[in-house]
Amino acid sequence: MQPPSIHFGAKSAHNYHYPSNSLIITTKGAISRGWIDYLKIKNFSIFDEIEPNPSIEIVENIISQFKNENFSSITGLGGGSSLDVAKFAAFKMGINKIMIPTTFGSGSEVTRISVLNVDGKKTSFHNEKILADVAIVDPAFIEGTPMEVIKNSAIDSCAQCSEAYDSKLSNPYTKFLCNTAFDMLEYAILNDKFKKLSLGSLLTGLGFGNSSATLGHALSYVYSNEGIMHGHALSFTTLIAHKFNNSIFYKRFESLVKKQLLLPV
Repeated sequence: MQPPSIHFGAKSAHNYHYPSNSLIITTKGAISRGWIDYLKIKNFSIFDEIEPNPSIEIVENIISQFKNENFSSITGLGGGSSLDVAKFAAFKMGINKIMIPTTFGSGSEVTRISVLNVDGKKTSFHNEKILADVAIVDPAFIEGTPMEVIKNSAIDSCAQCSEAYDSKLSNPYTKFLCNTAFDMLEYAILNDKFKKLSLGSLLTGLGFGNSSATLGHALSYVYSNEGIMHGHALSFTTLIAHKFNNSIFYKRFESLVKKQLLLPV
């Protein structure tokens, strides 16, 4: 299961022809960073109040604020938090979804999952109607991204694809995607070729989105609920889970988190 339309490559977000009268859901920095100008979207409204680890209440606020508007689509622009909110709001409002990641870790642009805080706890919502109609993955967004965000996003993606490879819900297709994704992510991290994270993250989303993350992600929510960055939490919890499960990725994952300085060397 994947979005019916996936666009990948340099300037793919810049060259896409967006529908008019859309709602963009993003963060405060979207305008100042030049993201909106880069997209060349015309005739749009914007909601730019997304924060990390968003709650179900933010979705309810969006629906309440814009329920009388006749938007053609909702465009999610940002990291996993922005995309998860945009997908879930569009799902609830029954309109088309265009997802554009600006960080490359969650793979949310191609999954049928939205992760939102409910009563202070991370909760995963799974529904095929949450899946985006269009996913646009443009490596250009990595430019200007703070290194801390790059590192945490990269480890998130490595954790997802390696956990999903080991998942009991995996199959030869998802294992191929996850193994290929890990190879790409590993090369990008070890050689500081961060633009290559974008394709690795996309393949990760397609792989784990059609199988499942496992113990490492489940354990990480305890720390994420306390405000610890998701990738940083996974550098510990997925590593422990891989060791417990005797994963083929254990040593490689350990080397990557040490390279990212998320674990003591």
